Amino acid sequence: MAVSHYNCCLETDADMSGVPEKQIGSQGLRKRILQKGVSWQTPFRGDEVEVHYCVRVKDGLYFDSSRDKGTPFRFKLGQCEVIKGWDEGIATMKKGERAIFTVPPDLAYGDGGSPPLIPPNSTLIFDVEMISWNTIRDITGDGGILKKITKEGEGWATPKDADEVLVKYEARLENGTVASKSDDGIEFCITKGYLCPAMSKAVKTMRKGEKADVSVKFSYGFRHFGNGNTQINGDIPPNSNLTIHLELVSWKSVIDIMGDRKILKKIMKVGEGFDRPNEGSVAKVIYIGKLENGTVFERKGSDKEPFEYTCLEEQINEGLDRAIVTMRKGERAMVTISYDFVRGRDFSEMVSQESMLLYEVELIDFTKEKPFWKMDTREKIEPSERTKHDGNVLFKAGKFWRASMKYERECYL
Repeated sequence: MAVSHYNCCLETDADMSGVPEKQIGSQGLRKRILQKGVSWQTPFRGDEVEVHYCVRVKDGLYFDSSRDKGTPFRFKLGQCEVIKGWDEGIATMKKGERAIFTVPPDLAYGDGGSPPLIPPNSTLIFDVEMISWNTIRDITGDGGILKKITKEGEGWATPKDADEVLVKYEARLENGTVASKSDDGIEFCITKGYLCPAMSKAVKTMRKGEKADVSVKFSYGFRHFGNGNTQINGDIPPNSNLTIHLELVSWKSVIDIMGDRKILKKIMKVGEGFDRPNEGSVAKVIYIGKLENGTVFERKGSDKEPFEYTCLEEQINEGLDRAIVTMRKGERAMVTISYDFVRGRDFSEMVSQESMLLYEVELIDFTKEKPFWKMDTREKIEPSERTKHDGNVLFKAGKFWRASMKYERECYL
């Protein structure tokens, strides 16, 4: 091939003599940075990188250029798709960086060369520009689910197991047939899953707004299909691999208040700041209690006149009370409470032991007691004695959780 028309290439070693050079590794790979990159990030093993390059044999002319071909060169880093010198050198590059790599024979084509252009034992000079890369993550560690990010998401947070996610997706078979999709979006709990195991595993690694192509081996593929919100075209051949174009639109955080799934709080609107009410706080709330069949059994407060009560003083359903003290001002949540917190209530006969109560609740505002570190000695004595007495009464009544809260509070007074 004739000398490349890529006019950015340096034609001789003398042209590069004034550019600092550093060694990469211990096998003779050297690098000169001609143009610094625009960030601190570099690609990882398995990422799909996109570069422009031109190459020549040392002391020779450039004989190949991606720019002359009119398209960047793409390959997966660290997967032996290119010579070892490229895998090692390009892993050090940042987006927008341009560098000259001197690659010794052992990291290039070795004793055999690559006739007719590359003689045996040739040292190669590459002029490489890093354009971009797509991160490819091996989610399962066995190649069963590979995720390539096509659009970066927002922030740093990712969904957790109990959260409910809203996604848009399109799942295709290897032959390109669309097996299932949801253009309008589908919402599901990560723990319960949807469509196939790969969906839940992939979405837990994603950030809000992120888009990704997920390659799925058949072992992580279809187990069941969706409902009317999905479209199924044709029969699914056995042992089919899939490609899922997946977008994480948003998610709602679900918090297990006690760690035993008896009180679950799904955040519908995030509150303000970081402070939360505690025992003794006066809270202003609006809430509606419903049975699973939709029957409203309790309604407290309104926008004009919120319901006011003292937290953790048995003035409302204990399960709801425990959830409210985890909320922030302005937070709205859906609280699901097990039958354990129904006993003794006026509507308990309406609820079976398998049923759950559903509360739609909003914490409008709250006022906390004066912090103990701001109290003088006289101010501490009276509430300390009262708290200790209340704790003893609760303990004798078998209300151990509330008693422990009193004792813990008394220790700080």
